[in-house]
Amino acid sequence: MKEMEKKQRGELIVGLDVGTTKICAVIGEAFEDRIEIIGIGTHPSIGLKKGVVVNIESTVHSIRMAVEQAEEMAGCEINTVCVGIAGSHIKGFNSPGIVGIKNREIRQDDINRVIDAARAVNLSQNQQIIHVLPQEFMVDDHTGIQDPLGMTGVRLVTNVHIVTGDTTSIHNLVMCCNRAGLEVADIVLESLASANAVLSREEMDLGVGLLDIGGGTSDLAIFSGGTIKHTYELGLGGNNLTNDLSVGLRTPFQEAERLKNLYGSALTSMIDGDNTIEVPTVGDRKPRKVKQRIMGEILEPRIEEMLIILNQEMIDSTYKDRLNAGIVICGGTALLEHIVDLAEQIFDLPVRIGYPRDIHEAPESINSPQNATGVGLVFYASRHASGKKWRVPGKKAIGGVVGWVKGWFSNNL
Repeated sequence: MKEMEKKQRGELIVGLDVGTTKICAVIGEAFEDRIEIIGIGTHPSIGLKKGVVVNIESTVHSIRMAVEQAEEMAGCEINTVCVGIAGSHIKGFNSPGIVGIKNREIRQDDINRVIDAARAVNLSQNQQIIHVLPQEFMVDDHTGIQDPLGMTGVRLVTNVHIVTGDTTSIHNLVMCCNRAGLEVADIVLESLASANAVLSREEMDLGVGLLDIGGGTSDLAIFSGGTIKHTYELGLGGNNLTNDLSVGLRTPFQEAERLKNLYGSALTSMIDGDNTIEVPTVGDRKPRKVKQRIMGEILEPRIEEMLIILNQEMIDSTYKDRLNAGIVICGGTALLEHIVDLAEQIFDLPVRIGYPRDIHEAPESINSPQNATGVGLVFYASRHASGKKWRVPGKKAIGGVVGWVKGWFSNNL
């Protein structure tokens, strides 16, 4: 990262959450024993749909505005970011790898070889690897090993979790950052980043499901035994709730979002039947008085639908029985009243809201589940610094760009 303002020995790290609803830039200062958040900037996201860029110029503008706000708060200038990625184009699956050791001590190059063997999978031409995440290693008949370095055996086996994304979507995301004047140091699955901010080591060891409900997608990540076991992207999120309200109450989308945040509830039964709200209408018509319970009757079925799909995904993954620490929900929709109660009913597991943790100093505004991804990207980058920068070539044809993307991943993983 380019040399910037630093106090004492802190290294500046920037996480950029490019979401469907908002762009969030978080500037952290990493010390040997702690991370301090010194700047945060948010701006409405215009140009993305379900986590995918659909308008380059609008997305670039939103990124610039969020970054400038964070720079002003932190009193520094940034040019390198760790970017989060999500969307229904993201796929996750497990893959095994095996190599021979010849009855000697296992070296780092052996570990690299077995991971390379596990990642040697056939992918469609439009999919590229984002992460190769080791779950465990096995040396001969010994299983459950986290670090086999220095052990002796004749056979080294690993299981890894591979996350892939659509090449074009990745390229467009990086290009938007580049046009906003930013280098991309790393691209990180958003649910994996959020886990770094809201989950404890004990939860990941016991088994926990992280559910990040954003504006365009709901991202599920399952951890057990200290490692990631399963990921899933559902193409439904908070914007679907807002759209249902907009149609059901016949009010503009922006007003529906405001009403959802102020009066929304995931459980209709918890709303006082006498409560009324004022609903703006379109055109020159006067606002209408509507029972608040009607909002609940619109929101509850949609949220229930989303949670039932996610619950079935956990069951199908065969990992639900391992979630001894329950479910943690983050993202903007986590702030919806009574969502924990509904989720506990559907999942039949303990549920809590995930707030950013282990931050020693930070602006008060950072303490929200909707900032979990931005903070998590800072944490992730501080632990997995690559020291590299990547830029989309300025004057190459699409074929050249695709080749660059392939090279991007081969250099980073």
